[in-house]
Amino acid sequence: MGRQKTAVEPDSAGVRFPPPLVYLGVLLLGLAAERFAPLRSFGVGWRLLIAMGAPLLIAGAAMMFAATGLFRRLGTNVRPLQPVAKIATTGPYRWTRNPMYLGMALVYAGLAIGFDGPIAFALLPLVLIIIQTQVIARAERYLEAKFGDDYRRYKAAVRCWL
Repeated sequence: MGRQKTAVEPDSAGVRFPPPLVYLGVLLLGLAAERFAPLRSFGVGWRLLIAMGAPLLIAGAAMMFAATGLFRRLGTNVRPLQPVAKIATTGPYRWTRNPMYLGMALVYAGLAIGFDGPIAFALLPLVLIIIQTQVIARAERYLEAKFGDDYRRYKAAVRCWL
């Protein structure tokens, strides 16, 4: 028998996996690797780690919830595996085209710091490369094809990340 492919909605960005799983999977991999590596700590006290990690986690979660709420109010799908009905250009989408992924990156960084995970923290750029090349690039091609000049104007006016 041949390989079975993941079902992807034809009118979608063609992303084949939920992006939060990339963030979570690499974070857990990094935290687990620290049990076997000589670099197991940032070398600062837990209070400072929490003081540094908590604001990142809170800011990231707030950004993700604001973006998700806006998508729901607009009546469009949150998941990149499903069709997009409208382009979001208000709320956090005024400053970044990808507030959900930026929010996930902030949550990831906050957790890596809060859990004293330097290896997990060092793996964040790898996660961002995966998200940029396998999720955002696909989504932007899809949005340009679906919304044409409207999306191109938005893309020219608002940065990808920050």
